[in-house]
Amino acid sequence: MKLYFAPLEGITGYLYRNAYYDHFSGVDKYFTPFLSPNQNRALNPKEIRDILPGNNKAIPLVPQILTNCGEFFLRAAQELEETYGYEEVNLNLGCPSRTVAAKGKGAGFLAKPEALDCFFQEVFGKIKIRVSVKTRIGVDEPGEFRHLMKIFNQYPLHELIIHPRVQKDYYENSPDWQTFREAVETSRNSVCYNGDIFTVEDFKRFRQVFPEVDRVMLGRGLLRNPLLAEEIKKEIKKSDFASAAEEQEQRTKGEGSAKEDVERLKAFHDRLYADYRSVMYGEKNVLFKMKEFWVYAGCSFPGTEKCLKKIRKASRLAEYEGAVLEIWESRRHETMS
Repeated sequence: MKLYFAPLEGITGYLYRNAYYDHFSGVDKYFTPFLSPNQNRALNPKEIRDILPGNNKAIPLVPQILTNCGEFFLRAAQELEETYGYEEVNLNLGCPSRTVAAKGKGAGFLAKPEALDCFFQEVFGKIKIRVSVKTRIGVDEPGEFRHLMKIFNQYPLHELIIHPRVQKDYYENSPDWQTFREAVETSRNSVCYNGDIFTVEDFKRFRQVFPEVDRVMLGRGLLRNPLLAEEIKKEIKKSDFASAAEEQEQRTKGEGSAKEDVERLKAFHDRLYADYRSVMYGEKNVLFKMKEFWVYAGCSFPGTEKCLKKIRKASRLAEYEGAVLEIWESRRHETMS
């Protein structure tokens, strides 16, 4: 089973990736937030900083490209390959943002299947490196995906990563597993699943229905619980235990690691906080990034709602640090009781 870290615009940049990579395991591949080439340049300075090999040492990273123009895609892919050494790029057909979709990009590109087919013809006629695709199943209705799949099947995609919602769902409603089942059965390319895997139990339910799928992309689930990939890998390994005694031994080890997990989460937070402070100007900018972090990470700290409210209301870093300290002390107390 391969686990991928989905890109989230404005959150999973190189500072986040490095801090995560240094403190947790279980993720086999990371994807960058989308790069947006245009007629003037393949990559802008901010995008270059995010994909620089020196800013992503040892991280198995795939740059994601957002465009509906084959020429722009090829120009960006060429620069990523020849200048920065990348061997794979990913096309974003999944972003549901109204602003993005209105421009015919991201999931909005799915509304024009003929243009998408022409795009792939141009790209695969010239591309040298691997191309994977992250897609939704349509714009308005899941039935659109049958035609889209016929297009995808004409081209040698390295992977087809499917988030089984339509663009207009955004992140509402449940992922459409029936359409995903049809994709698994008809795709000529390797298929990866993405969507609403927030817990180990979510993963187990998915595996019961799709035991043949050997790759899953995690997004908001990892932001909420950075340990999720490790927990899933442990769950998979558990099924390989030869005896009940080994399973009990593993359970005992897990019970003893709760305090260690809290310390790792704190170390991860502290590293991220320090890195943001080192590159960002002004307390407000740092506070914005860290408040965004807690929007997701706060889900892993039930019972700390008052502290999380203090974080949301903090206007100075000193206030923020005090509220965060309360959270760590509360969690340490829980693991000792």
